[in-house]
Amino acid sequence: MFKKLFINHPKSVNETYIQHFFTAMSFSMKLFKAAIACFIHALVPGLCIKTGSKAITELHVKMVTFRVKGSSEVTSNTQSEGSIEYMI
Repeated sequence: MFKKLFINHPKSVNETYIQHFFTAMSFSMKLFKAAIACFIHALVPGLCIKTGSKAITELHVKMVTFRVKGSSEVTSNTQSEGSIEYMI
């Protein structure tokens, strides 16, 4: 159970637990900031116009570019409709 919860997934993306922790936390902080910007944009459409979409684009590039190509988990998450689901 320990291995399943703490080892398997980080290993599948070629990271240690600590590396994965910091990567996931950096994504979390960026998403949190983007969520606040989107909330502000919902209230005042003229503010934070590109903040949310820019954050999503940057995170997508970071995840796709820096993940190990061909890992079984990343490969298995490619769906037939052309959308791709990534796990942090």
